[in-house]
Amino acid sequence: MAKLYVVGTPIGNLSDMSERAVNTLKEADFIAAEDTRVTLKLLNKFKIKNSLVSYHEHNRGIAGEQIVNRILNGENCALVTDAGMPAISDPGEELVKLCREKGVSVESVPGPTAFATAMAISGMSSTRFTFEGFLSVTKRNRKEHLNSLKDEERTMIFYEAPHKLIYTLKDMLAIFGDREIAVCRELTKIHEQVINTTLQKAVEKYENESPKGEFVLVIKGKEKSNEKEFTFEQAVEIAKDYHKNGEPLSAAAKLAASETGYKKSEIYKELCK
Repeated sequence: MAKLYVVGTPIGNLSDMSERAVNTLKEADFIAAEDTRVTLKLLNKFKIKNSLVSYHEHNRGIAGEQIVNRILNGENCALVTDAGMPAISDPGEELVKLCREKGVSVESVPGPTAFATAMAISGMSSTRFTFEGFLSVTKRNRKEHLNSLKDEERTMIFYEAPHKLIYTLKDMLAIFGDREIAVCRELTKIHEQVINTTLQKAVEKYENESPKGEFVLVIKGKEKSNEKEFTFEQAVEIAKDYHKNGEPLSAAAKLAASETGYKKSEIYKELCK
């Protein structure tokens, strides 16, 4: 049965193209590309001769149906984006969804991904993070998106274009406050750069110089508040409720401590009075 192959391509350095990706693009019956001109350069580099069809944000409805129909009729399709993994902040997401709905098998041919690359070299905590993609070009929608994240404690990752960078940084500073940020640009390319700074300093920098290249912004999450949500009296009452429901005093104090942030010994001492 024919498949859709989701093929990762280099985000800058062509040496990152995998052997499997090259073979998949050679062997597919046709290639669906975000920008056929960009993909043609890649194909020429690796001496790949194959037919290209256009699949992008503005034609994804009609083109998506046509691609799926060809796969259902027995042709294998390789999906590529201009750089990185298709379907990550990319209209390929809709094609994969359509294939799943139509019962078409989808197989990944992994390649570089800008947000994971930036996260790995940013120096920020990667224990938990959230990828937020591109912000809206509309100021109102951009601010709504950022406001929804102002209390986010995980590291946040955004994509941004150079002509919008300063507006995004200013909005982030106004909404998040002066957080730590890693400004990553031109990843894997000759002029790759990671600037570890603060939002305030980043605004000052790009107010005085014109940004160039594609950017990934990695921002520290909100610091956890040291303020307790419960008073000590409430913690003791919680422990008493656990005790009334059959928990020994020690266990009740331990449960209340884990729930409220107060020390078990302090709660236990109060229970024993």
